[in-house]
Amino acid sequence: MRHSVLALVMMAALTAGPAPGLAEDLTARSGGPSASEMMRRGGSDAADGLSFFRPVLSGVLYRAGFKGGDKGRTGLSQSQREGLCNAGMSKAFYADFGKNTDYGTTQCGGGSLDYAAARSSRPASVMKAVHAAIKNPSQGPVLVHCMWGVHSSGALSAMALVQFCGWSEDRAKQYWNEARNKAPCSGGCDKWIDAKFANFSVDPALTISAAEQAAICPK
Repeated sequence: MRHSVLALVMMAALTAGPAPGLAEDLTARSGGPSASEMMRRGGSDAADGLSFFRPVLSGVLYRAGFKGGDKGRTGLSQSQREGLCNAGMSKAFYADFGKNTDYGTTQCGGGSLDYAAARSSRPASVMKAVHAAIKNPSQGPVLVHCMWGVHSSGALSAMALVQFCGWSEDRAKQYWNEARNKAPCSGGCDKWIDAKFANFSVDPALTISAAEQAAICPK
């Protein structure tokens, strides 16, 4: 009963007043997203059915969730995968909830999208994929999504801001908190995000240059 009530509260918090979908070059490294871009509620023209499609690192990392959640935990549809692939994305990760998802590689007009599972409590694979995308611009950006586009995808995005942009953990947690749109957290939100960051530390092998930071990190 508690989980069903939580889901209803989340639905109310996350479905109010969505903005129009994106129409932009997802591969552009435009000097970093603005604060308003990082908080927008809309979807993406690249893939219908997604919400909270937000830039984290310009041209490198985006985050999202599903309109109304993903109750079947089946992840991105084939058409969504093809749309993201055609938009230039190279990788997509489903954080924490994709137990019924058929992962794999989708081919599209000269490119491909690799789709895999991720854990917000084990961020290493996502951080390595983001680093590879930074170092190889022709590879295409990475999408990390979860069921709603709030908690788990937000945690991995916050960690990426610490790893690649030099944000403090406090600043990254504040970003996560603001971006969750007042959605509730089982056990309390501070406790939830603290537990995720307890398994994260900056990897010195994944450093990037000042010029790379200037091109992708938030303004």
